Amino acid sequence: MTKLTEFLIRCRLTGMVSNQIMLKIIKISIKSANLRSETFHLLKKEWGLDKFHQFLLLLDSQSINNLQAINYLDDQYPELLRTIYNPPALLFFEGNIALLKTECIAIVGSRQATDYSFRCIGGLVPRLVNRYTIVSGLAKGVDSWAHQATLRNHGQTIAVIGSGLDTFYPRENRNLQVEIMTKGLVISEYPPKTSIEPWHFPQRNRIIAGLSQKVIITEAKKRSGSLITADLALENNRDVWAIPGRIDVTLSAGCNRLIEEGAMPLINFNDL
Repeated sequence: MTKLTEFLIRCRLTGMVSNQIMLKIIKISIKSANLRSETFHLLKKEWGLDKFHQFLLLLDSQSINNLQAINYLDDQYPELLRTIYNPPALLFFEGNIALLKTECIAIVGSRQATDYSFRCIGGLVPRLVNRYTIVSGLAKGVDSWAHQATLRNHGQTIAVIGSGLDTFYPRENRNLQVEIMTKGLVISEYPPKTSIEPWHFPQRNRIIAGLSQKVIITEAKKRSGSLITADLALENNRDVWAIPGRIDVTLSAGCNRLIEEGAMPLINFNDL
């Protein structure tokens, strides 16, 4: 672990330093002879003295034992992810970090997905595992099925989570998360002991989209986190494939809308 990564972890563990500020610290580090001093100057300017003094009290009390992380400048950091808006300055991880540099394809969809998604994933994943690392968000429904199908077919998978690595959410995915940590890779921009907030999940979705060359949506409502992932992927010039469904089914409305707006309909799984 580099000194920059250690410093960024300590900053992040205070709970006071945003991703945007960490990116500024990384920019400072490229030319700085005294990163700590110049960072403190930046924080005083950003926050004022009262908040800065609160930060100082917290900074050096943080323990980074047993934490693994990479920062934006590290060789292990994937080039594709660097190209998105507000890329994660720091990624905490457990598992095979080398998977971040492989060709990735995301499979996402509704937490309330039906057997239609389950069957589609069962047909898709065996065709993909020899060429791609499967990325998803370890949520209920489609995400879990994508990870499980990949492991069952002896493929590689990355789970991007919206909590610290010490948290299992949802709780029923605890064993799956541990298995991915052992056989694949689990990553998060959030440090341990971070409380789960609703806005963490849209933020997580930008990482899923950013890591992946292609994104597949199986089932989604008109407004859903999966469509946020799809929109972010399109904004970053990724290929987005949507599995069409019946027009009278709520969980197909999101995919059908994506196709109407220009996403590629995934009808023949061999097309991938």
